[in-house]
Amino acid sequence: MVTETPQKIRLAVVSGLSGSGKTVALHTLEDLGFYCIDNLPAGLLRTLAEHTLAKGEGSYPRVAVGIDARTAGAASADLPQAFSELAELGFPPFLVFLDAGDMTLLKRYSESRRRHPLGCEGLSLSDAIARERALLKPLKQIADAEIDTSDINVYQLRRRILEVLGISASGVSLMFESFAFKRGVPSEADFVFDARALPNPHWESKLRPLSGRDAAVREYFEARPQVGEFADDVERFLKRWLPRFDPSERSYLTVAIGCTGGRHRSVYIAEILQQRFRELGGEVLCFHRELA
Repeated sequence: MVTETPQKIRLAVVSGLSGSGKTVALHTLEDLGFYCIDNLPAGLLRTLAEHTLAKGEGSYPRVAVGIDARTAGAASADLPQAFSELAELGFPPFLVFLDAGDMTLLKRYSESRRRHPLGCEGLSLSDAIARERALLKPLKQIADAEIDTSDINVYQLRRRILEVLGISASGVSLMFESFAFKRGVPSEADFVFDARALPNPHWESKLRPLSGRDAAVREYFEARPQVGEFADDVERFLKRWLPRFDPSERSYLTVAIGCTGGRHRSVYIAEILQQRFRELGGEVLCFHRELA
């Protein structure tokens, strides 16, 4: 379901079932220039709206908020009224609701081995999903756009987000995806590069809990020439062979970078390559599977 898209969306709200792709959706909005806030308590929506309006469009031209069953909680039934009040303030929200079938969600949680947000209530995974559906039903009923992610990949979800926001997507999208080999190679990968030969900050106790996006880890890699050489080699390869793909046959390409845990080396290399290829123009994305 998609309602008429506003000419200019200043507040996008992303909600839906855990495991349906809300993180990917928020990252997409962030790439589009939205100031993103994940897991904002629903009761703070009006405060956010008032603050944003007081600051003016120059400070926060577009804002995106992620709301899940934990942040909506018992207030989920009151959210439709809260959204109406935001519209009266001159800050109407555009609600995108992400959904997926139970079997898809069960499979995704089984593969990720992550706990469901409502699992701490002592519920089984199936019961937690059912409980979450009930909590979020009021939001689903008033959604401006509803996207079922059961049978679509990260690229297709991003394109659907662009569509429901009224933003045209053209040309070939390039995705750099980091991953952990121990969890398998991404099935959508067109190219796969193995970064496991690079120095591993996992063995540095201060760096172990961080990721390749953190300054301390970046400094670790920047001090080791072989890491830069690896990125240079991958860049040269891609610049030679990516132009051979026919844009009329492919709307997206995925370059997967893997390491053992998918948190340090692969993340850093993916970020570096995204930055370099963005400078060439076109839509260049980055997704860190193990950090999602």
